[in-house]
Amino acid sequence: MRVVLQRVSSASVTIENKIVAIIQKGLLVLVGIEDTDTQVDIDWLVGKIINIRIFGDENDVMNLSVADIDGEIIVVSQFTLHATTKKGNRPSYIKASKPDIAIPLYENFVHKMQFALGKKIQTGVFGADMKVALVNDGPVTIMMDSKNR
Repeated sequence: MRVVLQRVSSASVTIENKIVAIIQKGLLVLVGIEDTDTQVDIDWLVGKIINIRIFGDENDVMNLSVADIDGEIIVVSQFTLHATTKKGNRPSYIKASKPDIAIPLYENFVHKMQFALGKKIQTGVFGADMKVALVNDGPVTIMMDSKNR
């Protein structure tokens, strides 16, 4: 499972000209799922995401987590995180899971994230054509892969 975390001062997801998710200070989490991902991957990533200290403290040192600042989170499915670009100029997405495998894992990931944060997590819509807008704060962008612990 791969994620891209972006520390944001605001973010939103729009589908067919309708805003379906909107947050202020917090994290935009892009999630890519592959067939070998399991509950172990979900648990590890949720723990890392909720507790990663990338928000400024009173001395403006990155020492606080999204939970510490009572921040918000949007989770967006992003199969292109598993793109392979070794051959040619057209990316291959063969490693990205098909919906029948990815959707239950994605939903479980969101559920675990909500439980860990103790508040509702906003999401995009799996498989939809989404327009994601954000103001990347910092900018701070971190990539994680549960296979590279």
